[in-house]
Amino acid sequence: MTEAAVPPAHTKATRKDWVRAALDILISDGVDSVKVLTLADRLAVSRSSFYWYFKNRDELLDALLAHWQDTNTRGITAQAAAPSTSIVHGVTNIFRCWIDERLFDPRLDFAVRDWARRSDRVRGELDRADEIRVTAIAGLFGRHGWGDVEAFVRARVLYFMQIGYYALDLGETLERRKELTAHYLKSFTGQEPTPEELDPFLAWMDEMANSGNRH
Repeated sequence: MTEAAVPPAHTKATRKDWVRAALDILISDGVDSVKVLTLADRLAVSRSSFYWYFKNRDELLDALLAHWQDTNTRGITAQAAAPSTSIVHGVTNIFRCWIDERLFDPRLDFAVRDWARRSDRVRGELDRADEIRVTAIAGLFGRHGWGDVEAFVRARVLYFMQIGYYALDLGETLERRKELTAHYLKSFTGQEPTPEELDPFLAWMDEMANSGNRH
């Protein structure tokens, strides 16, 4: 998440400005620091202008959760549902979420996970999101011939392994991730990736690194 642009003092901040500033604070400092006065200072606008867009702080927090769902959960479900010629191809579609921050923002995800420790409601939203994501990935395995139980288990292994990867903050280089990609694909799918399946994905990883959109 990039730092929110701060409009001049005489310029009215938009609803998007308030949400983006709140997301930045949520990620950097946690939900308890998402306060109207703090946001107004960051945006260089009056506190009263907040109420042009939101009834109260709770409505802003709801907007943050909606953004998280729209970005992270939708990114995974869309990639899992994308057309794929093989299970290896399908899993590389999901792997794109782990590279492209426009599809999945791990810092935002962990900010919400931290928030869930303080809120039963958010804990419920998080549990539902994890279930939706795993179900979508299981659907991919199911479409490529796995039975319900094995598809579910493989989906959980793939998804929660990646969540653990983020939690440990391993910080691997792009080159190391590329070296291991074929091995991860074989581990998750049980199939050796072909050059036709692997090479386009590795080339895309290089493109993402050059564009600055990768994690």
